[in-house]
Amino acid sequence: MELSVLDIKGKETGRKVTLNDQIFGIEPSDHAIYLDVKQYMANQRQGTHKSKERGDISGSTRKIKKQKGTGTARAGSIKSPIFRGGGTVFGPRPRNYGFKLNKKVKELARKSALTYKANEKSILVLEDFNLEAPKTKEMVAIKSNLQIADKKSLFVLPVENNNIYLSSRNLQDISVVIASELNTYQILNAKTIVLLEGSVKKLEEALKL
Repeated sequence: MELSVLDIKGKETGRKVTLNDQIFGIEPSDHAIYLDVKQYMANQRQGTHKSKERGDISGSTRKIKKQKGTGTARAGSIKSPIFRGGGTVFGPRPRNYGFKLNKKVKELARKSALTYKANEKSILVLEDFNLEAPKTKEMVAIKSNLQIADKKSLFVLPVENNNIYLSSRNLQDISVVIASELNTYQILNAKTIVLLEGSVKKLEEALKL
């Protein structure tokens, strides 16, 4: 699959980039995508939820009434879950929601997501550029020139670029990531993927081609 390389003004540079079919043209695996996104979402959970059980409640430990002769059930603690203000039964405890996922499954998921975007013609290739200083309006202008001003976009950079990152930080519809850290959730969450020219090779290296 060949795509024309655009400049930051949205015009064709005359160069073309060939997207590798082993990344952008495979048979997609929906189940691999599901597992990878599920793991990503699970890793975002803090898991710090906690309710007080009967051992965590502050209160007297005395026996609240005699064992026999009351005509009601035995009761040995005011902190029992059956009483108002008592502990919670089977409440949430702190835990880690993360789970293991094989590297090959994660690679397959990323390739599948990129293939879907390629089939939807939602991938643009932009020539490598740099900003002299962090300016949000310059990123807004670039999006407008690429005719994706109203779309949630993901800019994939070959290496870290602090000026581009800071310029897009205040914009809700722009995300910036380097190619080696690209994940399946970010690909699917964006309407348009903007690959900088140098990031195409970095993607191939990251996906072991």
